[in-house]
Amino acid sequence: AVGIDLGTTNSLVATVKSGSATVLPDDHGRSLLPSVVRYVGEGEVVVGYDAQAEQSRDPNNTIVSVKRFMGRGLADIQDVGRSPYRFVDAPGMVQLVTRAGAKSPVEVSAEILRTLRSRAEASLGGELVGAVITVPAYFDDAQRQATKDAARLAGLNVLRLLNEPTAAAIAYGLDNGAEGTYVVYDLGGGT
Repeated sequence: AVGIDLGTTNSLVATVKSGSATVLPDDHGRSLLPSVVRYVGEGEVVVGYDAQAEQSRDPNNTIVSVKRFMGRGLADIQDVGRSPYRFVDAPGMVQLVTRAGAKSPVEVSAEILRTLRSRAEASLGGELVGAVITVPAYFDDAQRQATKDAARLAGLNVLRLLNEPTAAAIAYGLDNGAEGTYVVYDLGGGT
């Protein structure tokens, strides 16, 4: 099993090895995966650094910060006019028009999660049993369900969704019962 931080700006996957958390790098040794998906055409999808490199040249087909649209309708999105995307106000959730057709935020997020799943399976040498995925504490039920749907679409068994500040608290050992005052501040990269 792995833990996944599906971030607005960057994402990563980690596991526990010998009692401590270890971030799993890609083939180039990079821990972070830019949360960027580019639809090239004819079924080809590029995720991460290569997609990010084409962002300014192909903004309509290069989706960044898709997490902001998870579980949201068109009325929920601010500054639609300043966005490079063409939106479709589909039932349940907005969709983004790309050269590969209209894509929901769930489908775009699934591409990021699929890449992280592949990275983890290559690094760990086998199929994953499941994943714990972090979500912002403010995510409502629709956004949480959209995240679960994206994971399932990516072939991941969701063991649990965990609020990002809770994950930070656990990572720093607050579950060990040590006395004292602790503050967890979530300074998100995407907002």
